[in-house]
Amino acid sequence: MVTHELDDGVRIAQLLASDLVGYGDGLADVTVTDADPDVEPTPNGARAYRVHAADRLLATVFVHPERARIEFEAGQEAALDAAREAGLRVRPKAVEPPRTVVFVENGADVKRALGVAEAAASA
Repeated sequence: MVTHELDDGVRIAQLLASDLVGYGDGLADVTVTDADPDVEPTPNGARAYRVHAADRLLATVFVHPERARIEFEAGQEAALDAAREAGLRVRPKAVEPPRTVVFVENGADVKRALGVAEAAASA
């Protein structure tokens, strides 16, 4: 039995990136771009990479010391609904353009975050 959860923000973001490009189905046209291989997590979050679906920016992923944060710039409402349904911590962000912020707290949350990305990409 596993007694330790993956709670390192950089590793969570790496796992998410790997799963995003290898997932297929609704994420077949997703690419990870502008990756910073030397990103260091910060309390406010450091940009790790961007996620594109087809030719549009879908989200930006940030790393914190103990989690990753996805800011959806496209499909915000779909991401909000899907994250709530998946039981992930989520909130709208009132900036211009508006965003939906989804927190990926551990490695187990990555699979649920894929469903959120799929919903946002399909919107």
